[in-house]
Amino acid sequence: MTYYKTLMATTAAVAALAATAAGAQDKKTLAIVVKGLDNPFFEQINLGCQEWMANNADSEYECLYTGPASSADEAGEVQIVDDLLTSGVAAIAISPSNAPAMANRVRSIAPDVPVMTVDADFLEQDRDIRATYLGTDNYLMGVMMAQEAAKLKPEGGTVCLQLGNVAADNINARAQGFRDTAAGASGVDRLTGQGGWTEIDGCPVFTNDQADLANQQMSDVFTANPDLDAFILIGGWAQFAPQAYAQVTDQVMDKLQSKELIIIAGDTLPPQTKAFRDGRSHAQVGQRPFEMGLRAPDVMIQLINGETVEDPLFTGLDVCNQDDPGFCANN
Repeated sequence: MTYYKTLMATTAAVAALAATAAGAQDKKTLAIVVKGLDNPFFEQINLGCQEWMANNADSEYECLYTGPASSADEAGEVQIVDDLLTSGVAAIAISPSNAPAMANRVRSIAPDVPVMTVDADFLEQDRDIRATYLGTDNYLMGVMMAQEAAKLKPEGGTVCLQLGNVAADNINARAQGFRDTAAGASGVDRLTGQGGWTEIDGCPVFTNDQADLANQQMSDVFTANPDLDAFILIGGWAQFAPQAYAQVTDQVMDKLQSKELIIIAGDTLPPQTKAFRDGRSHAQVGQRPFEMGLRAPDVMIQLINGETVEDPLFTGLDVCNQDDPGFCANN
């Protein structure tokens, strides 16, 4: 019931935008469309968008944050972007869940307003349809996760990677960065002993950005593979449901404490930094979603004004590990 209420609310918001954009609207709309409103990572982008609004109350522009109710609704995200572009927005920033599908739709619409990506990019062959990408250097994020794993397991070991949507460019880039760094080679499709690391059968697993599924997958992998050396959350999905994540990691807490099993996770939202402090992960490599939401409207305005904008625009990373808790110590 909650899903459908949220979906109806999202649809209503887009419909309201269509009505006002066609009529007399005082402010021009800068839209940020994310993969799903159910993901707390994206709520940080929303907070950045709202902060921009508070800081620019006299601007002729407004920041609109929207997306499908569920992160699993790839088609819903494409439809929202379609509605926004056809109803009239000043510019749009998209975090595509299914990068090829989103790019195909944007290309078919051929909008005359600036299009950029935020958080997740289009595939390389489709980047001609957007002006710039604002967000994480995702390949580097994967590199840094592999470096943290190597500090704890210098000889390598068995590993399971947990990914998001199959067609998410940002997640796949992180996985590539991890594999290449772990293997000490480029273009590695799967770890089969390179650098001492071997991906176990049944992995990677794909969460479709769902926290409940992510935790179930972790539990299943731990049960089926009692000798697993490393579990890598390429994104923070399981940790977004802290109670479930605590129950799953309780299964292997003795192994985590002894570092027989290590967990490296992406992102540093408050539930995740607490999990780190509680010993439920050994390292966190965090993005800066608030900064993405805060900067995106200014970048869109630059594009509207015909200014030259760098591509890509990286927002940086924060690393927490047991030697240097850093960002995770007090957040």
